[in-house]
Amino acid sequence: MKTLLLAGLLASVATGAMAADLPTRKQPIAPAPVYAPAFTWGGLYVGINGGFGHDHLSNSAFANQNGGLIGGTLGYNWQYGQIVFGGEADIDYGFLKATNTFANGSNTYKTNWITTERLRLGYAVDRALFYVTGGYAGTSTQASFNGVSGGQAFRGSQNYWRSGGVIGGGVEYAFTNNITAKAEYLYAPMDSRTYWTGTPFQETNKQTLQMFRVGLNYKF
Repeated sequence: MKTLLLAGLLASVATGAMAADLPTRKQPIAPAPVYAPAFTWGGLYVGINGGFGHDHLSNSAFANQNGGLIGGTLGYNWQYGQIVFGGEADIDYGFLKATNTFANGSNTYKTNWITTERLRLGYAVDRALFYVTGGYAGTSTQASFNGVSGGQAFRGSQNYWRSGGVIGGGVEYAFTNNITAKAEYLYAPMDSRTYWTGTPFQETNKQTLQMFRVGLNYKF
């Protein structure tokens, strides 16, 4: 019996020694996976925009204007769940101009600089953002005329800054965590202005501006 126990003990020690000499089969530890940061609409962004504008003047001898728009954008968003809230400001140069010719002369109306400062409220569906917006709008305008009344020639030019409100809506899509693109429509009813006071061509008109724009933003 003692012989059997001794033989078993010797066999166990020999097997352990042989196993210790064998090469290890352990695999190297895989590095932890690296995940891209989750997308959020929150943060500061800057961008460029461009599009088309239509300017309507009511009760006016001036013709309505159409033309292109190009400018820049600055904004900031906060996101809570799927709700996105923020503020946006932009300034555009408008190529809106129209000349109207009539029996006793002609006039020209231009809308040049356009700015809006707006709040935005949106609903995010993954990387798409649907939003409404509203706030302040201002336009830099120039009016000129050259006419004859009662055998007397009248000629002049006036520049006005017109202020009003703006409302609209749009959709924005994030192609990457930093690059987004948008398309929007804005409607801006402006204040009334009186031109050519004290002349036969005096008029008081109201300006209504509509803008269709697309933009490309970089989000920090």
